[in-house]
Order: sequence, then C-alpha cells, then structure tokens
Amino acid sequence: MINWNANKLKWELVDMGSLNGTMLNSQAVLPAQSGNRHWSNPVELSSGDTVTFGTSSKISVNITSQTECKIPFRIGIASDPMALRRGGKKLAMEDVCYCQWPLHGLDQFGMFGICDGHGGADAATSVSKLVVDIYYSEMVVSFYKTQDNVDLCLLSRIMPEVITGILSDSFRREKVLSQCDASEVLREAFYQTEACINHYYEGCTATLLLVWADGHQNFYAQCANVGDSACVANIGGKQIKMTEDHRVTSHSERLRIQAIGTPLRDGESRICGINLARMLGDKFLKEQDARFSAEPYISEVVCIDQSSEGFALLASDGFWDVINMKKAFQLVHQEVERNAMEIESSAEKIAKYLLSEARTLRTKDNTSIIFLDFTNSSSHGGSCQVQVGFGVPFAGVMLNLDDNV
Repeated sequence: MINWNANKLKWELVDMGSLNGTMLNSQAVLPAQSGNRHWSNPVELSSGDTVTFGTSSKISVNITSQTECKIPFRIGIASDPMALRRGGKKLAMEDVCYCQWPLHGLDQFGMFGICDGHGGADAATSVSKLVVDIYYSEMVVSFYKTQDNVDLCLLSRIMPEVITGILSDSFRREKVLSQCDASEVLREAFYQTEACINHYYEGCTATLLLVWADGHQNFYAQCANVGDSACVANIGGKQIKMTEDHRVTSHSERLRIQAIGTPLRDGESRICGINLARMLGDKFLKEQDARFSAEPYISEVVCIDQSSEGFALLASDGFWDVINMKKAFQLVHQEVERNAMEIESSAEKIAKYLLSEARTLRTKDNTSIIFLDFTNSSSHGGSCQVQVGFGVPFAGVMLNLDDNV
C-alpha cells in the first residue's frame, strides 16, 4: 500500500503482510522475524527508488509535482481494509475511492465515487501482469495489483472517462446546466461502463456523486448507484438519502425481482451465493440469472446555494454495516463542533473520525469514506488533487514497470 503522510509530507510504502515479501532498494520492507501476517512500518519513498514484489516484479518510483487547481469546497478521504477484524486473517483491500475536480476540460463539473469489489479466492491471490495507466492532466499512475483490484482500477479509469466524454458534448452539457438535472448523463455513464468492463467472475458496487457549479457560487449534486455503498447528504438541516440499497434483502429489490416474474422465496437472502442483486461486472452471473442487473438508481438533484450549510458523505458498506444514517449525521455534527476553530482541516478530520468509529464498532469489511463539506464553500480555495487508488491517494506518484523484468 502507498499512502500520503500529511504530517511528514512524504509518500510512504507499507507491506500489508504479503506472503512473498516486498523489497525497497533490495531491502525487505517487512523484516522476516516480524512474520508475514503483520503490516510493516511505513517506509518513505523517494524518486529513483525500486520496489520489488515477490522475487521478480519490479517498479521504479518517480515522484512528480502536483498540478494545482482550486476546488471550491473541502474534501476528506479515509480508508482502512480492517484487515485484523476477522480473527487476524488477511483481508485484501477491495475498495476504490476516486475524486476528480474539475473533470478534464469541464471546469464546472466534478465527480466523487466509491467502488467495492468482490471476486473470489483465485482472483485475490493471483498477481496480474496487467499494467494500468490512468492519465489526468500532467499526472500519471501506473501500477499492477491482484486481479480483483485491477478490475476496480479499470472501473475507476473508465467511469471518469465516460462521464467526461458525455459532458464534452456541448448540447448534453448545456442541457444539464439549464435543466439542473443529470439523470440521463448518469444513466448512460453506467450503461457505457457496464459495456466496457468484460469481467465474468468479478464485480463491484459503484456509487457516483456528480457535482456541478452554476456560475453563481451555487452547486448541484446528483447521485447514481448500484450495490450497497451509499451516499447521504445534509443540506440546510435536511437529511437526504441519495442512494438505494441493492442487497437481495432490500424491500425495493425484492419488489423489482418480483416484477420480473421470478420472486424470491421467504428467507432467501442470496442469489447464486451473492447478496447483491445489482452490480457492475459479474457477467457470468447475469447470463445465468435475469434477476441480476446493472441498472442504476438515480437520486433527485440536491441544490446547495452559497448560504447553505451542508455536506455529503459517501461510504462503502463496511461503514454502513455498523453505523446507520442518523448516527452518521450525529457523528459529523459532533466532530464539526469539536473542530470549530480548525476549519481548513475539518473535512479530513471528520472522515478519519468516522472511520475510527467504524473501527471501534468492529466492522468486518473494508471501509472507505469520502466527506464533502459545502459549508461556506464560496470562500474556500483549497488545493484539488485527483485521488485514484485502493483507499489511498496515488496522484503525484509515478510507478513504472521495470523493462528488464
């Protein structure tokens, strides 16, 4: 795992208990005597370093300067695989957070999303030689991971590209701005993304929040999702659920499945062993059973005017398994009051606080959180950075495959 240490202002490498070991400049990141089921201490990365996975797969590190832009509201991101929550067994990180503001060539639009993957033991343990390149402005990320996470990384690449492509059509873009509704764009983005990912035995949830500015310091937000990662918002004191739960046990899903003509039996909580009825990917399951779907739920549009106090919270199911919407709002307000004098860092602190509460309540699944603070957004002018990674920010680091391997 590669993580940004905000205190040291350094990129750090952590071995998450790999069986074959990780080497940095020919030195083991995780000492042999510590055991391969434990995480290593963070090790600082520098340009020119060489990281070796196992015995032969090498990457070189090149740390590039960040392209600066201004983002008009505050963002906090926090993530943890919760690897020690299942009796000390290794738990792979299958969540992906991605944030982009603005979208390439679209200064008024940005997108924020969480995907939660599932794939199986074979995919989780086999290392892929696929190298994924994600380009955005002058930043490049190139890396390879287990097949599960390659699939998710591909999705985090495809979805922003699809959204950007649709909104690059001036007619479609102006329609969104004039009607204050991006339903058609979001629905088409999910259709196109589903068509692009040809994964038969891996799949993932997808929760995408599209935010756009109207040019008068007001913002609009609309969400689309499949699966059980959720987004909620609190605008001017009004609590809003912006996603729909697509687990098989969900009342709305059971009604949808019943309407297809193949209703679930009483007590039936899974289809083909999966507890989700809607997801991206999993093409094999969808060919076998028509009850599976990639049709997204599209929320109503939320307006955030310049005088509003509000926020949006996206989180994977590891968070919602132990904290409901009402409790989440209470926790946010508690942390806001606690950090009232430290506005600039409040969003990041709130995200970390929510993550720590999920950890305290002993969630047993990967947990990722994106917190958007729109309060006094017009006066904010912080830095924007693209976040693409397995619960951690990768922007600004270039990892290149060694040509000699």
